[in-house]
Amino acid sequence: MRILVVEDSVTLANGLATVLKQGGYAVDIVGDGGSALAVLAAERFDLVVLDLTLPDMDGIDVLRTIRGRQHDAAVLILSARGALEDRVKGLDLGADDYMIKPFDVGELEARVRMLLRRRAGLKAATMAFGEVAFDLNTRSFSAQGAAIDIPARELALLETLFMRAGKVVSKQAIIESLAGFDEDLSANAVEQYVSRLRKRLAPYGLTVRTARGIGYYLEKIAPGA
Repeated sequence: MRILVVEDSVTLANGLATVLKQGGYAVDIVGDGGSALAVLAAERFDLVVLDLTLPDMDGIDVLRTIRGRQHDAAVLILSARGALEDRVKGLDLGADDYMIKPFDVGELEARVRMLLRRRAGLKAATMAFGEVAFDLNTRSFSAQGAAIDIPARELALLETLFMRAGKVVSKQAIIESLAGFDEDLSANAVEQYVSRLRKRLAPYGLTVRTARGIGYYLEKIAPGA
């Protein structure tokens, strides 16, 4: 899952990025509205965390443009402007949620999970494929009631494949879901993550198949096959 943070405070933006990256998300940062719109015109994001007080334009105008261009990313406004008028206007213009600074990090993480779950069209907090279950609230995987220990980057890969279980996910889509535009993630690196993930999933009746020249997909197999 890829998130764009639009925040002119470098300290806060870096803090948000650190928290979100620890959760396994790919995070990019921009400090003004013009840059946000330029990035969104060129790249795909699942969620935009948007400040309203930006140096070049009001965040409300950024939101209006995002929705006018029919970007499908979820938008979470994160602003010190807590007046009812601002909140109503933001939500009416298409924001999916609105949080007021200062904020609790745990609540922010919960709202991010909720918005990404809603964007994926998932109503339940858990989903399963074969023997493996995915808890969208904690972003954790388990099988037969026991947690599956997966490093952050492989977890993000599995989450991307799990959300589209049985369908092919292109290599480019995987790269975009795992890395921000300041990271150089090659197709070879993705293949390494896929190889490691195959080994982790083998005991649980799942594997990652290669659609040659296209991408990868999850498939159920007999344990030990």
